[in-house]
Amino acid sequence: MASLQIAPARVALRPMTDDDLPMLQQWIGRPHVAEWWDADEAAWSFERFRASYLPRVMAEEKVTPYIVQLDGRPVGFAQSYVAMGSGDGWWEDITDPGVRGIDQFIGEADLLGRGLGTAMVKALVRQLFADPAVTRVQTDPDPTNARAIRCYQKAGFRAVREIVTPDGPALYMLCECA
Repeated sequence: MASLQIAPARVALRPMTDDDLPMLQQWIGRPHVAEWWDADEAAWSFERFRASYLPRVMAEEKVTPYIVQLDGRPVGFAQSYVAMGSGDGWWEDITDPGVRGIDQFIGEADLLGRGLGTAMVKALVRQLFADPAVTRVQTDPDPTNARAIRCYQKAGFRAVREIVTPDGPALYMLCECA
């Protein structure tokens, strides 16, 4: 129903802070997130989780974390990263330093299926392409995650091919303009 759809103007991204980490760990443990994210992270001790997700630690790995807000309320997580040189078997064939990868999830289950994912991906892509150094944005959903694939397609991504990542099978998708 169109009246249930979330208007993109209501969605904003803000930099994640250390204070967001307890909420982030809680979201990762929710069934609708754990199905597609590394569910083991929710069971980590908070100190281990914090050591991995501290914004300054993520910045050292060229990852920029965001909290997605709907009308000012935190509702999800997004991150962008420099694909080239990611390490650990990730994106070894990427030679363009302008390629950014993205990942995200909606933390609040009651907001699924209302267009929030598409709005947040569009906001993130728009923000990334505001930097003239960014040439492309890529993502790699699980090929069985139909909801994510539809979301990316609605946000302007095209499926390129199925690949195998260090996390397993994925659908490599690209967006080349905001």
